[in-house]
Parts: sequence; C-alpha cells; structure tokens
Amino acid sequence: MDNDRTTPIGQVTPATGSAASPGVRPLDPWLSSYAARTHGMRASEIRALFAVANRPEVVSLAGGMPYLEGLPLQALAETAHELVLRHGTTALQYGSGQGDQTLREQILDIMRLEGISAHPDDVVITTGSQQGLDLVTRMFVDAGDVVVAEAPSYVGALGVFRSYQADVYHVPLDDAGIIPEALEETLTLLRSAGRRVKLIYTVPNFHNPAGVTLSLERRPRILEIARRHGVLLVEDNPYGLLGFESDPLPAMRSMDDEGVVYLGSFSKTFAPGYRVGWAVAPPGIREKLVLASESAILCPSNASQLAISSYLAKHDWQGQIKAFREVYRERRDAMLDALAEYLPEATWTVPGGGFYTWVKLPYGLDARAMLPRAVHALVAYVAGTAFYADGQGSEYMRLSYCYPTPERIREGVRRLGTVVSEEADLVKLFGVEGRHDEDAVDQPGPDVS
Repeated sequence: MDNDRTTPIGQVTPATGSAASPGVRPLDPWLSSYAARTHGMRASEIRALFAVANRPEVVSLAGGMPYLEGLPLQALAETAHELVLRHGTTALQYGSGQGDQTLREQILDIMRLEGISAHPDDVVITTGSQQGLDLVTRMFVDAGDVVVAEAPSYVGALGVFRSYQADVYHVPLDDAGIIPEALEETLTLLRSAGRRVKLIYTVPNFHNPAGVTLSLERRPRILEIARRHGVLLVEDNPYGLLGFESDPLPAMRSMDDEGVVYLGSFSKTFAPGYRVGWAVAPPGIREKLVLASESAILCPSNASQLAISSYLAKHDWQGQIKAFREVYRERRDAMLDALAEYLPEATWTVPGGGFYTWVKLPYGLDARAMLPRAVHALVAYVAGTAFYADGQGSEYMRLSYCYPTPERIREGVRRLGTVVSEEADLVKLFGVEGRHDEDAVDQPGPDVS
C-alpha cells in the first residue's frame, strides 16, 4: 500500500493535471476541467429528502407541493385533448423567446389583483419563476458580487446565487417581514467596505420558509432604501394570491416599475408540472431577459403555455384559487393546533397564507442533527440550515402544511413532538456542545471584510 499518498482519489494535481496516483481510476476524470463556479454547487436538502418523504408510511411536512387533487382534472384532460386536436401544430412547435402573446395578456389580469399595471411587452415567460431568478442573477452578478437576502431565505434562490459565485449577506426578518433598519445598516456597511451589491432578493408574501408577510407600511420604506443605494430589488411572489384572511397586498412592483423585477408563477396557484412562470421588468432588463432566455432554452414550451392559456380562458381560475385558499387555511389551522398540542415548548410563526410555518425548537436542539431520528419515526421536515447561506439556523425547521390532509398533519406533528421530547431529554441528560445564545439575535451585523 502506498502510505505516502496525500492527494485524495479523483483529485487532479495542479502541477501535472493527471490523476493523483498511477493505476487508480479517478472518480471524476474531468475534475480539473470544471469551471470554478461548479465547485459551489450543492444538492438541495429538500430534493434530497424526496426519496424518503415520498414513502407512503412517512408523513412529509417537508416539501411545498400543492394540493393538485383539488383541480378539475377531468375538465383539464378534455381541454388538453381539444388543444392538441385543434392547435397541435402550434402547441408542439417552437415559439417566441418572450412567450405567447395571449398568455402574457392574461397574466396582466392576474397581476392587476396585486395592483400591477403593465403592458404585455413588459412580461417575459420563463420555465417557472426559478428560471427567471436564474436569468436575472446571470445578467447582474459577477463572481464576488453581493446579493442581499432575507434571513432565512428560499433555498432555491440560495442555490442560484451560489452557482454564480455571489456572496450572500442576510438581513433578518420579524413578523412584519424584512426589517428596514437592518437592511439600511447592511447596505451602508457593504458600501463602506467597497463591496458591490447587485440585488436585494425578497419573498414578501407568505414567505418561504418563514411564513411571514412584509407589511404594507414597510414596503415603500424597503423600496426607498433600495433606490437610494442603487440596488435592484427582485420580488419573488409565488404565494401572493393564496392569503387566508384578506385581499392581496399591493405588490412592490406596483409601487416602483423601474427598480423592481417581479417574478410570478403558476406552480402554486395552478400546477407546477407545466413549469410556467414569468418575469416583469423595466424595458432594458426585459430585453436582456429575452436574450438570456433564448440563449438558455431558445423558447419556453408552447404546449405548456397554451395549456395554461386555455385553462385561464375556459375555467374559473379565480374560483379555483379561492378553493385552494380554503383548503390551505384548513391545513394551516390543523398544523397550528397540532403544534400547540404536541410541541408546546417550541415557538412558530402564524402564516396568513401560503404553505409554511417556521418553527424554533427548544433551547439546545439541532434540527439537522435530529432529522435522521425524525425520519426513523416516519415524519420529515426541512432543517433550518438549508435556508441560510452561512450555516446558521440549526435551531429552526420549516414545516409545510400544503400537501398532507389535516389528519396526516396532526399525526405528523404528533410523531415530531415525540422526537423533540426525546431529544430534549437527551440534552438535559448530557448537555449541549456549542449551545445557542438565547439572547442573541438571529442575524448579527454583517462581516464585510
């Protein structure tokens, strides 16, 4: 055995570009050829849970999967059949890089519910809002640039920012959303340190994962801070129409059409399988979005766009959203009632809509370390560390109530409560290494060195 080998199997030595040890087949012979940005890629903690969480015996409180059984599936099947028979040569053909004109006009009707006044030319159809976020980041962010995001923040966004080698700085949330004073402080410190802040990323409505909503009073303050610092704000809004108690709040885009890129999606209000979203942007950004989209995918799927356009034209889509709201409100209530009964020692947010609540565990517990025991107890969640760029959040978990029935939610939280109780007993018995400071805020001031 070669006891002097110090380079791991599969690693290419910089001096020669060859495998570290002759005769040993590298795990990836192309390792030295990858672009630097690939080394920051990581598997999504949520996607990694799918194989386990989809087992029927496991109650999954992890994934944000909408309740598709509530859709008029028979009517949608008939619409799809008619679409192919009458418009198949169009639906199955290449299309416009900006997206179908009729669908873009229909999207304007949807956005008017949140006060957005736009022209069809302002809209760019994307392959889900995730692609819109990827394109905006690709257009604006160079390696080492800064993106400011809420703490916690959507895990899919963090993956995009990481893939473009952005440095993410978090700004804390409270029950009224991102804190303006903390945003001001962060941007000021970053500017004084000579850092280039390119984007402010926010999920203002029924936040993923925190479940909170940016208050109406704070929205103009956040926009004013972004304008003053010259930073583009990206408003990611898949949940805005899924409120339980009130009409939708005005979108931030409705208050500023020059400093905001708005991202919308049909994944939560209709069906994610079609993979159709959209971006609304100022003219210069819009033109580059179209070019960036064309370079990535040539054009969005005509079949998906025409299917959604037919749905919007022929079905009561607003009535369907109302029905979804009632389903999700019932499940939210089941979740909160179960938490009160089975996890009274924890704390959690009370979402006014959307899919998620954000749970803080009792002092000393680590949600990520506890997850294997939870899965063994046949319940799944997402640990809070998935939603931070810097490794914090171990004392938090995201619980999703959108997919399981109220009965399954209750059973899942009961199982989770048992796991938490057992973990708390172990902490009392053996103590905790690296305890969290109960008096510390969730996000300290930024280190901009």
